[in-house]
Amino acid sequence: MALLQGKARADYVQDMFDRIAARYNLMNRVMTFGQDMKWRRFVVRQTGLQAGAKLLDLATGTGDIAFEALRMIPGVEAVGGDFSLGMMRVGKRLALGKQVSWSGADALNLPFADDTFDAVTAGYLIRNVYDIPRAFAEQRRVLKPGGRVVILDTSPPPHNLLRPFILFHLKYVIPTLGKLISKNADAYRYLPESTQAFKTPDELADLMRAAGFVNVGYKTFMFATMAVHWGENPAA
Repeated sequence: MALLQGKARADYVQDMFDRIAARYNLMNRVMTFGQDMKWRRFVVRQTGLQAGAKLLDLATGTGDIAFEALRMIPGVEAVGGDFSLGMMRVGKRLALGKQVSWSGADALNLPFADDTFDAVTAGYLIRNVYDIPRAFAEQRRVLKPGGRVVILDTSPPPHNLLRPFILFHLKYVIPTLGKLISKNADAYRYLPESTQAFKTPDELADLMRAAGFVNVGYKTFMFATMAVHWGENPAA
């Protein structure tokens, strides 16, 4: 599944997230031992947004990062974009759902004008797109000069003493939890597979620099299996 390419990959990912939408938040809490909300708050802090700024949260899903921005930044205008309408329908029903402007959005062809947003965030987007340079180019296009992009995503398990235990968790524990909690074991086989096939933090940082972002950096979490990357759109 993780080896699908092009439109077949996009179609699979879109259908998969629609199917797991109802239990997505619960599964995230369980899989990350409740740490994922801490990472999302870190993402929001890394945007450096001021009161009243305009944020685009891509792969917004049920809106977790957008909601954190609403809680943390007074008067922020949060736009949530995703091509999984099922995920956004769940998000709309949540406590802050009416304060987010939801948009059906393909990350490779964003429906927004150039230089629109003060920051762009994305949670678990880049691992799932089939054209990473195109996704970063679109994010740069819609960012204002000097705006920041902040990316949360998984990272392949590093080669250290913990790797066998992490791989066991990815290959066996997560699919089992997916079957029990979300009733979609195949989706939770794809997610670990795509993690193992994804870029290392250094490789992803290099792709961001190649896309034209400056002041690129990252921080890893959870035994280096999660990473938050950030960069800036050069000022005009």
